[in-house]
Amino acid sequence: MKPTALLSALLIAIAGAVAGPAMAETVKIGVVPGVYGDSVEALVPDAKAAGIDLEVIEFSDWTTPNEALQAGDLDLNYFQHVPFLNNAIKQKGYKIVPVGVGTLANIGIYSLKHKDFASVPEGAKVAIANDPVNQGRGLLLLEKGGLIKLKPGVGYLGTLDDIVENPKKVTFSEVEGPQLARITADVDVALGYPHFIIAAKTFDPGSALIYSGIDDKQFAIVFAANAAKADNPALKKVVELYHSSKAVRDAIDAGFAHNPKLYTIAW
Repeated sequence: MKPTALLSALLIAIAGAVAGPAMAETVKIGVVPGVYGDSVEALVPDAKAAGIDLEVIEFSDWTTPNEALQAGDLDLNYFQHVPFLNNAIKQKGYKIVPVGVGTLANIGIYSLKHKDFASVPEGAKVAIANDPVNQGRGLLLLEKGGLIKLKPGVGYLGTLDDIVENPKKVTFSEVEGPQLARITADVDVALGYPHFIIAAKTFDPGSALIYSGIDDKQFAIVFAANAAKADNPALKKVVELYHSSKAVRDAIDAGFAHNPKLYTIAW
């Protein structure tokens, strides 16, 4: 090898050694406590092996994760279903889009004081989610249980103002969804989310008076991204890894207390 060629080869080798391996890309993802957050945490090692540093940021409410995503402080969030997201977009004008589907939770109506809807007394206190979509889902379950009647056709967009019959004159408290598990003992009846009940360790998530059913995939939790970043390969890779990871599936199963009636894998 000529001296000039040898020198060039040495310089290239030295440059490669200095540069080292490619830097991992950081993806910041917002979650809420419980199975959704736990399942994303379980993905961290798999993401690391694929060259992605997954930074998991936990929120205690259902508003801030979208605000942070819209502002660019997050790359993804994973806590909401599409009807919830669509309602948030309508109200706030967010430029946020779903980029992958996740787990479908089977919500329920719970009581720690009464064994069935027939036992719920006159003037009972009922706790319901305070956001429009989840409130509507809870009201549909209360209607299915015979406690109230809603205006025809309102569906999951129904609100307390859409109640047309309330024969037992029950009263309602509107509560942040993640907090419902903690106040169930203080009321007669409450809407409940199994994953939050499990996280709070307050009562048996399999004890609902009635469940929503697990076949309606429009309420599956989705990964959401700012529309400007929706085509980012790293974000797509996170979703792909989530779908293929055994650690994620194990975390989901554990997060739902190994009870298959409480959830379904929606992808």
